[in-house]
Amino acid sequence: MTATRRLVGVLLYVSLGVAPPAGADVITDWNTTLLATIAAAPPGAGPSRIIDITVVHIAMHDAVQAIQQRFETYSPGITPASGSVIAAVSKAARDVLVNRFPEQTASLDATYQAYLTSHLLTPDDPGVAAGAQAAAAIIQGRVGDGYNPVPPPAFFGGTGVGQWRPTVVNAAGQPAPMAASYLANTKTFVVETPWQFFSGTPPQVTSRQYTEEYNEVKALGRNVGSTRTPEQTALATFYSDNALNYWNRTLRMLADRYITDAGDSARMFALVNIALADAAITSWSSKIQWNFWRPVTAIQLGDSDGNRRTAGDPTWQPLFATPNYPDYTSGANALGGAATEMLRMFFRTDRVAFSMIGANGNRDYTAFSDVGNDIVEARMLMGIHFRFADVIGRSSGQSVGRWVYRYSLRSLDDSDESEFVEHLDTFEEIGPVKGIVEGLDDDDAERPWDR
Repeated sequence: MTATRRLVGVLLYVSLGVAPPAGADVITDWNTTLLATIAAAPPGAGPSRIIDITVVHIAMHDAVQAIQQRFETYSPGITPASGSVIAAVSKAARDVLVNRFPEQTASLDATYQAYLTSHLLTPDDPGVAAGAQAAAAIIQGRVGDGYNPVPPPAFFGGTGVGQWRPTVVNAAGQPAPMAASYLANTKTFVVETPWQFFSGTPPQVTSRQYTEEYNEVKALGRNVGSTRTPEQTALATFYSDNALNYWNRTLRMLADRYITDAGDSARMFALVNIALADAAITSWSSKIQWNFWRPVTAIQLGDSDGNRRTAGDPTWQPLFATPNYPDYTSGANALGGAATEMLRMFFRTDRVAFSMIGANGNRDYTAFSDVGNDIVEARMLMGIHFRFADVIGRSSGQSVGRWVYRYSLRSLDDSDESEFVEHLDTFEEIGPVKGIVEGLDDDDAERPWDR
């Protein structure tokens, strides 16, 4: 990036009141604006804001491809266009954000106008029309998708052995319903249904596996008197951050370090966030289906669960507060599995030097799969999940990631797909995409309409 480009970015982010990412391109610029917009809105429950993030990134991807015509668009009917990619992306992001956050229209319009001006662009640039059509297409495509209904459905679980019950109370001291239960029935983006990669039955509370993992989280996940090491506590603390934020911050780092073309950057953000959204919907469907209790409930009621090998502790508390939705499967691990699998396929290798960008520091990695392993450990060490919920959540997310990669935003010219790397710090040869796609699980069969 030139000094002028960096100065423009700094001026933009000063106007937004947020720190500019180093070497950001138009996609990372608007990703930062997107997350700042969400932060200024009423908080979304659980990972529900992933729907907002995904539709914005789909619009940006389709806007770029209306001009570049290198990859499939997500929305049908996107017509070829000309003009500035920067104008197209900016208009697409602005229109979707205004649609979803109308109370912030004035600030978004000011940001949009300032961004065009800073790049010597005007609202009559032909790229603006490309962005407008991409935004309109995804907005229309998500009408009636079941996201954030009013009033929201209320799910309170059950009171039987092994059943989830709310872990949060409202201002009146009454149990609060499951957070964002509507995600279980929200329309998926690429996966056919929320049940396509459904998780199997969780272990019985009297089983050996349950007993072992009950005692593991009881010892390692408690807030006081735990057997955790300092390194384990640090890992748990890092991944206590909002998963949507640390994944999107990390995508910005990957784009800044390795990607030089806005089309490749837009595609990476769109693919990963689509996979995150479909993994979250899949996980929420599983949570309601199996309605499995959290460690805090299980351990406090351990003496009445019918398992003589699970000693209860009514005073037990986790290292971090337990989110208000069932244990099985782990949403953070479904997201982690989806993101790491998608990045492995996008970069055509698991072995890449990068950093996970946390809220208060970074963690350096040399393999995407190592992040998935760490998230499995972290959520158990936080005291909020049994290990089996983490492991199955990750596996389900990986299946979602493979499906999304196989059936969306595909290259219109296979030779074009590997040209996004500027300088990849890789530790193994980059293999053909075909070799990765052939690694699909048995349940990742062809789509019915492809048979």
